[in-house]
Amino acid sequence: MQHQTFLRLAGALAVAVLAPCAARSAAAPQIVIPGEQIYPESLTSSADGSVIIGSIGARTIFRAAPGAARAQAWIRPGTDGLASIFGVLADDASGTLWACSQTSPFGPPAPEPHVPATLFAFDLKSGAPKGHYLFPTAGGFCNDIAVGPDGTAYATDTNNMEVVRLKKGASQLEVWAASGPFGPKGGVLDGIAVLGGRVMVATLATSKLFSVPIEADGSAGPVALVKLSGSLENPDGVRRFGTHSLLVAEGGATGRLSRIDLTDDAGVMTPLKSGFADGPVSVTVVGTTAYLLEGQLSKLMRRDPTAAAAPPGPFRATAVEVGRPD
Repeated sequence: MQHQTFLRLAGALAVAVLAPCAARSAAAPQIVIPGEQIYPESLTSSADGSVIIGSIGARTIFRAAPGAARAQAWIRPGTDGLASIFGVLADDASGTLWACSQTSPFGPPAPEPHVPATLFAFDLKSGAPKGHYLFPTAGGFCNDIAVGPDGTAYATDTNNMEVVRLKKGASQLEVWAASGPFGPKGGVLDGIAVLGGRVMVATLATSKLFSVPIEADGSAGPVALVKLSGSLENPDGVRRFGTHSLLVAEGGATGRLSRIDLTDDAGVMTPLKSGFADGPVSVTVVGTTAYLLEGQLSKLMRRDPTAAAAPPGPFRATAVEVGRPD
């Protein structure tokens, strides 16, 4: 009898200890980014389930703890010269948070000195600065980031329609895939991911997806337009999903999250969820849950400041169950 009582008590204690952990790790249906002028543009997640969000308006990087339904300000404006934040990417292998930042061309002028297109690196755990790297081509715009298995960081230069890279241990960014194959300026080279020895990049304005092989010496191979089974609608954030697939945050009229399964330079599109009216800008995956971020950037980029517009907010990332990649 004493032995049975002990087992019951031990089981109850185990439940009491493990239950809070399970609650913290469960996916929140939404992650709210507090504030009225946040205008988030990108989000990423680390291996522990933390979700990290960059902000154009607040010039702040926010972080939501694993399972949390609310993000908190983490890396403050001006840290190491940080300006408005666009793309963010967590690289657990190097313990680095990469962030695209520059003075925003949208909205009111920034109170700080002008910051040109710069790729920033922060410690993924502490948020301490690790370095920053100016874009190599004049007039550049740092939009989004991806990291290859060898630690090379790639970023899209939206204005110059080219991909730049920072080799592991290097001190300067360099042009990797030059302008031309991605289309003329104005195509808005944007989302980027490394998938199966290739760099995948999307153009927001022309709604295309391109594949660039990473050659044995690390150079860029011939750029190929990916033939899709459906039509992309203003693709913004692009994330790797397994070894053969991408998740894409699409703006356009439908506002949706889609999956693209790739074979060579062809892709089968599967819409996963639509109806996101506040402008999907980025996606990240935690376990079997994708978080789709809506930036409400149309309200930030109003050309006529006297025009009537609904106030922004609340800013949020919404959970979409995507399962595990094949």
